[in-house]
Amino acid sequence: MDPNLLRLQRALSSAVHGMSPEQLARRPAEGKWSAAEILEHLYRTFTGTAKGFERCLQAGKPLVSPATRRQRFAALLVVGFGHMPRGRQAPQHTLPRGLPAETVLSDLEARIAAMDQAIRCCEQQYGRKAKLLDHPILGPLTGRQWRKFHRVHGEHHARQILRLRQKQ
Repeated sequence: MDPNLLRLQRALSSAVHGMSPEQLARRPAEGKWSAAEILEHLYRTFTGTAKGFERCLQAGKPLVSPATRRQRFAALLVVGFGHMPRGRQAPQHTLPRGLPAETVLSDLEARIAAMDQAIRCCEQQYGRKAKLLDHPILGPLTGRQWRKFHRVHGEHHARQILRLRQKQ
């Protein structure tokens, strides 16, 4: 597996290690996500990315559009500098919908591995340097950039989970 995604797995595993189901479900405040909801959000992003790369393979070509200036800047910030801005609204399809925390926890590593495999297949088909798939905010990204995005994004949320643990 890609080193960025291994690092992501370790960060998430460490963040939730030893948390009870009650701790996972506890919301810090009204309108804020619990650790379980954060994990479900990540689960949905991994699943969505894998599906996007599978569509890319089925289409027989990369599924990208020209990047806007705003997208290039956002990609540089997140993928280039490794900074995840706070306060962004998650895309609708990645919002938590109440999957049981046990389901998410038991399948999270498999979802990451499936995403990595889908990205790898597209890289083999279209090249490692090719922009392969559009991110809804960052625009067209290579496979390497997608993996780094998921690491930066996942570590951002792992830190949120660690802050939730400290408050409990």
